[in-house]
Amino acid sequence: MNILFISLGCDKNLVDSEVMLGLLDGKGYRIVDDEEQAEVIVINTCCFIHDAKEESIETILEMAEYKERGRLKALIVTGCLGQRYQQEILKEIPEVDAVLGTTSYDRIVQTVEEALHGDGGVMLREPDALPMPEGKRLVTTGGHYAYLKIAEGCDKRCTYCIIPKIRGNYRSVPMDRLLKEAQDLAEQGVKELILVAQETTLYGQDLYGKKSLHRLLKELCKIQGIRWIRLLYCYPEEVDEELIRVMKEEKKICRYLDLPIQHASDEILKKMGRRTTKAKLKETVAKLRDEIEDITIRTTLITGFPGETKEQHEELMEFVDEMEFDRLGVFTYSPEEDTPAADMPDQVAEEVKEERQAELMELQQEIAFEKAEEMIGREVLVMIEGKVADEDVYVGRTYRDAPNVDGLIFVQTEEELVTGNFAKVRVTGALEYDLIGELIV
Repeated sequence: MNILFISLGCDKNLVDSEVMLGLLDGKGYRIVDDEEQAEVIVINTCCFIHDAKEESIETILEMAEYKERGRLKALIVTGCLGQRYQQEILKEIPEVDAVLGTTSYDRIVQTVEEALHGDGGVMLREPDALPMPEGKRLVTTGGHYAYLKIAEGCDKRCTYCIIPKIRGNYRSVPMDRLLKEAQDLAEQGVKELILVAQETTLYGQDLYGKKSLHRLLKELCKIQGIRWIRLLYCYPEEVDEELIRVMKEEKKICRYLDLPIQHASDEILKKMGRRTTKAKLKETVAKLRDEIEDITIRTTLITGFPGETKEQHEELMEFVDEMEFDRLGVFTYSPEEDTPAADMPDQVAEEVKEERQAELMELQQEIAFEKAEEMIGREVLVMIEGKVADEDVYVGRTYRDAPNVDGLIFVQTEEELVTGNFAKVRVTGALEYDLIGELIV
């Protein structure tokens, strides 16, 4: 039986997709990438913001057409859109045979079998359930790096975010399960683990009575074959001394921290439901830079939040200019139904949001180029990601770059390099966000 799997949205969703692929592969289903050949199509959806919701709906409608002109026997929707709009999906898109919620993905094999027999429908668990799938994931990231999802859900209740309503409260995955999963990934050839969750910094609080990310990191560092461990989605107010200490002590942990701050105006931060202030953000960033040599700090911002004034935008611009983040992304605010922010007064016009986003990114481009130029002459360890066609140039990443969101380094060499291996490289040039280097033989 041929199955096509489409994974939309974030890296947390991708982990769920890889788990489902592993379960299906273990039962003998054949994974294909051609819609025409697919007898079953599974779409793991996202609905975090309006654009993601639209992409998910458009993808479902596009795949539904293969019920008429392909071999398609069953169309299954999983993930956040399915969790939130299960009845609407089944009613409005009759080609959909089954809907699987965010905490039911470990039931994918049963759902496929039932859909093929005409017994599909909705399979949901409570949002606070914690799936416990058995078997190995099917890694789709090329095999040399993989995401490790250490928790589900979120307790923060930011006013712009729908995730707690879709994915429930914060639930840490037990440490023994994570260590087994990481060991399995290492045995499959994974060399970089990227820890993800809605918030990684609170890991273990619910299970062990205190934050235990530092303990998990120490145990992960013991796994043979893992060379890099990278942390994403660390809330600034939860970064503590123990986390800083383990990042300093353990050589496998990349000196890289993803620290989403969203804004710098105290008034906007309060309206967002964020639990920090501009002064505390400055203090946290300064401490990280003082304590951890050569740390790379990535952040994300939201521009055009309801009520954001021109002065507050300027305040954010000044903050970015002063802080000189190594990596930065900017999203325009998207009003999501059933969130407090969507009903707030003084919604900002789309064109204003986009203008402010462009201004912030233009400023960050200057900062990023200056930081890239500062790297010239340095020797760095590079994970090779692939080769430029018909050229003696390889593409890779340094510890300063997470896959798909940060920059690359282009390595010029006539030597043959292998994807997933590491190489020592001297930086010889800088582009806007990327580096150029030569192999050190």
